Amino acid sequence: MVPADERTPPGGLRDRIGLGVTVVLAVAVVVALVATNLARSSTPATAIQAALDGQQLRIMAPANPGGGWDQTARAMQTSLADVIGRSEVYNVGGAGGTPGLAQFVQHEGDASQLMATGAIMIGAVITNESPYSLQDVTMLARLSTEYLVLVVPADSEIQNLDQFAQLMRDDVGGQSISGGSAGGVEQILAGLVAQAAGADPAEVSYVAHSGGGEALTTLLSGRSTAGISGISEIAPYIADGSVRALAVSSPERVENLPDVPTFHEQGLDVELQNWRGVAAPPGISEEDEEALVTMLTEMHDTEAWAEIVETRGWGDEFLTGPEFDEFVAAQEETIGTVLDDIGLGGGQ
Repeated sequence: MVPADERTPPGGLRDRIGLGVTVVLAVAVVVALVATNLARSSTPATAIQAALDGQQLRIMAPANPGGGWDQTARAMQTSLADVIGRSEVYNVGGAGGTPGLAQFVQHEGDASQLMATGAIMIGAVITNESPYSLQDVTMLARLSTEYLVLVVPADSEIQNLDQFAQLMRDDVGGQSISGGSAGGVEQILAGLVAQAAGADPAEVSYVAHSGGGEALTTLLSGRSTAGISGISEIAPYIADGSVRALAVSSPERVENLPDVPTFHEQGLDVELQNWRGVAAPPGISEEDEEALVTMLTEMHDTEAWAEIVETRGWGDEFLTGPEFDEFVAAQEETIGTVLDDIGLGGGQ
């Protein structure tokens, strides 16, 4: 028989053996968990890289530098840095983004191309009778929303919205309003203000521009009576005293402009919100579309994106999937109806 002291290890040795087995098992569990987590976390990244197919992501801002689409594209570039690394932003200006849209659809099937878009493009497609619309691209996500502000130069004799509304009633065509592209939300707001004031919205003298910077130059040079712009573009000029804000198109006062009253507060039943999103070219695969939506979702969750949204006063209303498709379809119908109502649509 084997002696007892040879069959059973001494207590200290037995404890060391047990401890060794425990450590080995613990390490194995940790390795398995790490491997599982890596597999899970790398799957979206792998899909995104597959969608880009070795190409650097390029983001079109279909407007001149300085405007809302340019700001959106560059905000995306900054926020995507930790998700995919470097990307490129380029501008194709003019006509509410319709020239950029016509160029963008030529990248059929190329998931390394993205384009900033939104409500302004819907109106511009209608007013410019564009052969292409948002139905011809792959809509991926709504990124942000933004309200608009009606302003006058700081040295203007117009002190408030009541005075401006009276001028519109007296001679609506004599009160030129500068803003973004023809058919965009700025021109729609100009028509709605005239309509609410009791003037003919079809008679509004609207001076369209390809970018917010150009519209501001027209306003400050005295070549227009008033201007309309998104909060993020005009807020710095309100703050430095270059312009006087008459009203904001939100239902309630906004945090970034607490001293600017709404149209509703001042007796005009006017409310309008702009939105901006992102699209991919037509003809990309379902897998690539899913990967791009995942990429944008990760971008939206970054601290960089949250900080930009807060700083610019954008509304954080991220939306993807079928709900976003339904939203876009509803927007096309609504904007078309409003343009018809104020004499700017294809139905006139």
